[in-house]
Parts: sequence; structure tokens; C-alpha cells
Amino acid sequence: MLDLDALKKELNPQQYLAVTTTEGPILIIAGAGSGKTRVITFRIAHMLDKGIPQSQILALTFTNKAAREMESRVKELTQKKLQNLTVSTFHAFGVRILRQEIAALGWRENFTIYDESDKIALIKESGRELKMSPEAMDCYKIAILFSDIKTGRKDWKEETDMYRELYQSYQEGLKLYNAVDFDDLIVLPIKIFREFPEILQKYRDRYKYLMIDEFQDTSHQQYEMMHLLADKNVAVVGDDDQSIYSWRGADYQNIINFEKDFEGVKEIRLEQNYRSTETILEAANGVISHNTNRKDKKLWSQKTVGNKPIEIFMPQNETDEADFIAESIQGICAEEKIKYDDFGVLIRSNTQSRPIEEAFLQANIPYTMSGGTSFFERKEIKDVVSYLRVIANHDDDINLLRVLNTPRRGIGRSALEALNERAAALHCSLWEAIKSLQAQDSGANGSQADGGMQDGDFELVSDEPQSKASPKSASGALSPKTLGALAEFTSLIESNSSMLGGKGLAKKVKALVEEINYWDFLILENPKSEKAARFKYLNVESLINSIEQWENNPDNFGKTSLYDYLNRITLLSRDDMDDEGDKGKVNLMTIHASKGLEFPVVFIAGAEEGLIPHARAIEEDEKNVEEERRLFYVAITRARDKLYISSCAKRKKMSATVECQPSRFLDEIPPRLVEYHEPQQAVSDEKALDILANMKKMFSVPSDN
Repeated sequence: MLDLDALKKELNPQQYLAVTTTEGPILIIAGAGSGKTRVITFRIAHMLDKGIPQSQILALTFTNKAAREMESRVKELTQKKLQNLTVSTFHAFGVRILRQEIAALGWRENFTIYDESDKIALIKESGRELKMSPEAMDCYKIAILFSDIKTGRKDWKEETDMYRELYQSYQEGLKLYNAVDFDDLIVLPIKIFREFPEILQKYRDRYKYLMIDEFQDTSHQQYEMMHLLADKNVAVVGDDDQSIYSWRGADYQNIINFEKDFEGVKEIRLEQNYRSTETILEAANGVISHNTNRKDKKLWSQKTVGNKPIEIFMPQNETDEADFIAESIQGICAEEKIKYDDFGVLIRSNTQSRPIEEAFLQANIPYTMSGGTSFFERKEIKDVVSYLRVIANHDDDINLLRVLNTPRRGIGRSALEALNERAAALHCSLWEAIKSLQAQDSGANGSQADGGMQDGDFELVSDEPQSKASPKSASGALSPKTLGALAEFTSLIESNSSMLGGKGLAKKVKALVEEINYWDFLILENPKSEKAARFKYLNVESLINSIEQWENNPDNFGKTSLYDYLNRITLLSRDDMDDEGDKGKVNLMTIHASKGLEFPVVFIAGAEEGLIPHARAIEEDEKNVEEERRLFYVAITRARDKLYISSCAKRKKMSATVECQPSRFLDEIPPRLVEYHEPQQAVSDEKALDILANMKKMFSVPSDN
């Protein structure tokens, strides 16, 4: 039990007020490092102690990592399993709703969640069906447009109107394949809540207490989902000064909307920082105070030990900058005996990473770069996972196409065209088209009495190219050999249906990998390098091991079906990947990726006009300088003890070297907090001889040596 006296000892007065105020709408403005997660977890524990049923509490945040940490801390505080407490990301909560309610919109419950590569594949397929020229389709930009349209960030305009029909075809394809994209995980629950008030009421009756973390990062859709669900007991926790995701739909104005939409909002401000020194906080306050559209607050700290000045270096170019960072890290490690993973090196753009990575490699400094290729994006992993997705959802055309001829079964392009035509003619998925062909073939072999072919029938002829004069040259023609390969494939998928329930998923996946002879396929795909094939196969084995570890995790409470696993890996984002392997490495990352993290020593590289603030952001709208300033504020407040900032005099852009100006944000740091270091000048020959003579005296070396 957490009695009130114990809480008063654990929390400062503002934290205590935030924890113990459980009724009504509450806005908690939590500055950087002010113990936000601590407040949320103590608040949930206090609510449980008051007798509020765990099933009535819903806590939403943005990353699986944050949700796991929050849930783990509450369990530690309460010493309870809390199987009915819902601590989730917005998107995972959306999945939970859709698994229960999506049938109301015409999908089946075992829908597939498409990732970005699946989404682009479906856009390409939809474009082919509409006879659009592949050269005219920038699928990456089209995918962003579709996301903006679907989530309401943009409306159709004259310059984008050409993609309306493609968007409609894409949407129809998702439903046909019983799939949803990532945006649908928020958009479709809202649609259900709007169109089916009885379903909304069911969730409002269940979740009486809502808590939203990182509220400044909510999009309009996420705010609407919260607003629909919330009655009156809703607490939102955020910091408008850390709103840095407008490019993906976040709107810190939701803080203002909250105060308008909920009557009698109580505002509580957490301004005591437990992370950084007073110097670092004063610098952050000095910078952010130049923003006009914000709630006035001032972070403060009682941490005065090791209150060192912020050091700003002005290297000649990005190579010197990288050498300075690498040498500084080595020196600090040697002098202060701190570990490599205590360092954070923050950059505004990924283009800055190359010289820094080269300097680290040259100096033998181990590092990890956030934003590399995800484990689950590697081809060999996607191949295996695609098999699992098709086993879970036969109508998932994107993943079926990926594995239909992987490993090769002799199912060529003409066969795929025939299947696509049949699926279009019958308005069905590719799986159903294959099954209908097999049924037709079985009927044809059983009886030849039917005479003429019916509409939609495909004549079974050779898969070899035929002459133009042949009346049988339709792409729908499939040979007995191809039909046999299709039968082998469908049999393989159906024979692995035991994965859908029961135990031993990892063993079943291993058996599947062996059954399809995936090792032989990798050897064929990498004829010049068995080492490459072996590396890829080790990745597959690593996947199987990770499934086994997940199955054996008691926190899953027995929810280890194939559906559970596929949901889990789909919702994993890059920042949620297991980072145990990154212990003992310097953390090189973009400022955006650093949000929520902290390091004893931080380097901010490239504090120059054009990088931060970023030239493109300012060109789009001069008002964007406020978000760029918030980004710089986030970078500063990642540092606990020591902060270094570098600003180059010159930097290579494309093939040219350009002159750089220091970032305007550097002038906003109070001068008394800063120690500037000019670039070292070349030493004259005369000066060099003097230095050498002094060194000889210091080490008592005879002058004639």
C-alpha cells in the first residue's frame, strides 16, 4: 500500500498533487527531466490503492518501450501481476479495438497489418491495375500523400488530384486482402466509434480513467480517439517545449484544445529537474524563452555538483569536428573512467553521420547508429515472416506474392498474371483464385462432359510462350506443372495451420524453414559467397530464438499464438528493438531519435544555420523556427553533467564546400554559461622549435640530442 505520508516522502509537492488528484480533467505540464514517468506510475499505483479496478484504467503512450517501462514500474510498486491493467501505445490499443470490432466495417478479425514496404507494394499493384506508368509513380511520395489524406493532414488539391483513383484502388485493395495500414490503426477505431455509438459506449463504460503520456506529440486523430473515449476523469501529461513531431502530424495545440474541450481543467506544473546540472538547465531556459507560443515555465535543479560550463568548439570543417568528438570521448573515458554508452552524439540530419562514423572507426570507438536497417526489414527475415503472415491470413496478397515462388517453385510471371486476372475477374484474393483453379482442374479431370468453358474459366495449357496466332495465348493459361507447384504451395500453407494455436511456435517455424529448404535457397541466391548465405541463415536462426524467448516470457500470460506474435513484431518500431547488444557503445543518433533519453555527456554536432535551424524547415515557413528551437532545447536537455557543442566554419554539401554561420540558437545561450574554443591555428616553425625546446627541458633531454 502507498499511504499518503509515504507518497509525500517520495515526491515533491507538485508531483504529489499530480499523483493524488485522480478525479476530473488534469493537465500536467512536465518539463524535461521532471520525473514524468515516475508521476504516471505512482498515480496509477495510487488509483489502484484507492480501490479503482485495474480494468477501468487506460494509460496510452507512444512507444512500446515507454509502455513496457511504465507497466513494469507499476507492477514493481504494487507487487501485483495486473493482468487487467491496460498500458499501451495508441496504435497497439487501436489493434485491440479492431480485433474485437473490425467486423462492423466488413473486415475479418484475422486482418494483417501492412508495414511501409507492404504498403508501397500494394500501391504499385494498384497502379498496374489502373495501367499507370511505373516511371510516373514515385511510390514513396505517393505513400506519404495517402497517409496525409487518410489522417486528414492534407486535402486533395489540383496537383494531387491525379492520384484520387489510385488512392481509391489502394483502399479497396486493403479491404480485399483483409489488411489495414498503420494509419488505419487510429483512423478505423474512430470510424467505428462514430458509426456505432453502442460500441463506443461499451469502451466508455469500461475505461473510466484515462491517462495520456507525451500529450504534446498527439495527432488530431489520436486526440479525437481520446476525446471520444474520455468522460471526465482524464489526465494528460506533456510539455509543449518538447513538441518536435509536427512533420508526422503531432500538434502541441492539443494542449490548448484540451483546456477548451474539458470543463474545469486543473493545471499542475512540474518544473524541478532531476537530470541536469543548473548550468545546462539555464542554457535550455535561455534558448526556449525566445519562443512566443508556449506555456511559461522555468526548469530548475538542486544538482550543483560538477556544474561545468557548456563548451562550444568552432572546428574548420566536418572532418575536424569528427576528430574533436572522437578524441574528446577517448580523453574523457581515460580521465574520468566513464563508459562509452554514457556518451550521446546528436546530429540534426543523417547526412552528418559519415565523418563521425569514420572517426569512430579510425579511433576504434564502438558505437551504435540509431535508424539503421531494422532486423525485421532484412530480406531473409521478411521471407520467413511473410510465410507466417500467409498462414495467419491466406488472403494477404502482398505476402503471398512474396513467398509464392520463394524458394523457387517454377511459378513464373505469366502464371502470376493469370492468377491476378482470375482474382480480378472473381473479385477475390489470390489465394481464393488459386483454390478456384484447383477446384476447376479437379472438376475437369473428373468429368469432360461439361463441354464449353464458362465465363471466368482458364484453359489449362502449357506455360511456355505461344505464337501470336494461337487463340490460346491468354495470360490465364496455366500448365499442369504450374498447377502442381501451386498445389504444393497451398498444401504447405494449410499443413502449417497448427501454428495458429497451441504451444511451440518457435519449433514449428524452425520446421517450416527446414521444410522449404531455405538454406539451399540462400546458397543458390548467393553463389559466390557461402559466408553471406550463412550470415543470412544465422539471422533466421536468431529470429527463431527470439520467438522462443518471447514464448517463454511469463508476462505474455499465455498469449503466444501466431496472431499475437505477428501483432507484436508489426508494432515494434526502431526505437523499441532490443538494445542489449548496444551496451558499451557510444550513442550516435538524430536529435529526434534522442527524445526521452539522457546521457552524462552529450555532444551536439553541426550547430550551424541551415542544419539547426534546418534550411528546408525555414524555407517552408519562417514560423517553423520555433519547432527548430524546441528541437535544440530537446538536444540540450539530454545532457546530465556535461555538454559540448560544435559549429563548423565550412562544411561539404553535395560536391561543394560552403561557408557556415553558427546557429542563431548559440547566441540565445546566456554568455556566462559558455566557454568558446576557437579552432587551433597552424604553428609557425619558430614556435614549433620553442615548444620542442621546452619539452626537452621538461624531460631533461640534453640539448644536443
